[in-house]
Amino acid sequence: MRTVRVVVCLMAAGALLSGQARPLVAPAAQAEYARLLPEISKIPIFDHHAHPAFADDPDVDAAPPPPGASPLRFRDSNPEFAAAAKAFAGIKRERTAAFFDAALDRIGIETSMANRVAMADYLDPARFKWVFFVDCLMFPLDNTGMAARNPDEAAYMPAQEKLLVRYWQQAGEPPKPKTLDEYLAFVTRVLEDNQRRGGVAVKFEAAYFRSLAFGDPPRDRVAAIYAKYEPGGTPSLAEYTDFQDLVFRHIVVEAGRLHLPVHIHTSAGAGDYFKLRNVFVLNLENIVKDPRYASTIFVLIHGGFPADREAVWLASAKNVYLDSSATGLIAYPTEFKDILKRWLETFPEKITFGSDAFPYSETIGAESVYWVAVQSGRAALAAALAEMVAAHEITHAQALLMARAYLHDTTASIYARR
Repeated sequence: MRTVRVVVCLMAAGALLSGQARPLVAPAAQAEYARLLPEISKIPIFDHHAHPAFADDPDVDAAPPPPGASPLRFRDSNPEFAAAAKAFAGIKRERTAAFFDAALDRIGIETSMANRVAMADYLDPARFKWVFFVDCLMFPLDNTGMAARNPDEAAYMPAQEKLLVRYWQQAGEPPKPKTLDEYLAFVTRVLEDNQRRGGVAVKFEAAYFRSLAFGDPPRDRVAAIYAKYEPGGTPSLAEYTDFQDLVFRHIVVEAGRLHLPVHIHTSAGAGDYFKLRNVFVLNLENIVKDPRYASTIFVLIHGGFPADREAVWLASAKNVYLDSSATGLIAYPTEFKDILKRWLETFPEKITFGSDAFPYSETIGAESVYWVAVQSGRAALAAALAEMVAAHEITHAQALLMARAYLHDTTASIYARR
């Protein structure tokens, strides 16, 4: 295991660096919290979800968020970002692997997933593992009808089309396969090619475009739809939904065969037109609990927030895991403590830490978001476990085992052979 230097120390009695939000801890648990927090601060982190990049990197996301309302904690006025900037004093901010490696070392992250269109040469592959986007594979037909639905999708769809062209060019394919079977074979080649390029998982942001309630249409019906619209013309919403449903299920099957975990965005999203009903995590129940996909690992990115109570029960399936990214940023540490406590009291071996680090601007870089997520995550985790110890639900030793699993070991085990 790589030794990671934790420079940002969490001080006695759980006091955090100035400007960092902190959880409210039950009085009976405060002594245990003070004991646990320094120990938890030393555990190296395997970050299950992030978007490491500089703000001007066009490959940071396949569907970069359009302007929209930001939760309080994401705003420039949040004093935590000023504290985060101070935490990286002395690290030269340059476009080399040394910068992000040093940033990870300073906050105690051993390894970070990198959700990106393509990997950047300034990210060290020994520290950053590529998760590649696959939503574009559901949109090879005429998308003018979707792009016209609202301004968010008008921004998203050209980016999806551009990435699909990029995948065609990488695979050396003609502009568009003529039959459904040929198209699905192309989809498989994209997954295989990206795995050879270092990809360790696939990522769906599908809820930005449609509901996560994926149907199971007959193949012959979808073949007819593809044959009808491959030459041109705009499919109806019902026709295109059937096509997307089948392609989604094909990717799930092939990802399982290739041992590529399937990451799915399952929380509230950015933009003015994101629909919470589309992303409701129980929409996925018929997918993640389908025995046909038992060999596919699913990671419910962002833990279904704000439906985090429902999400953890999907993790009863042996191949389903939750990632807490974004949840630990949107929610301040006191609320996040309560969420983690419910998860830890339910399926502690199925939950994982994620930062959702993203370069929001030149002033709020990905490294600052990493910092806020890590400080909040460690403090909220220590508070949740301390309250469980105080309630005699677990012992101190069990608390540390749960902390190591959440922060590092569970995620590391998922990708140990990938």
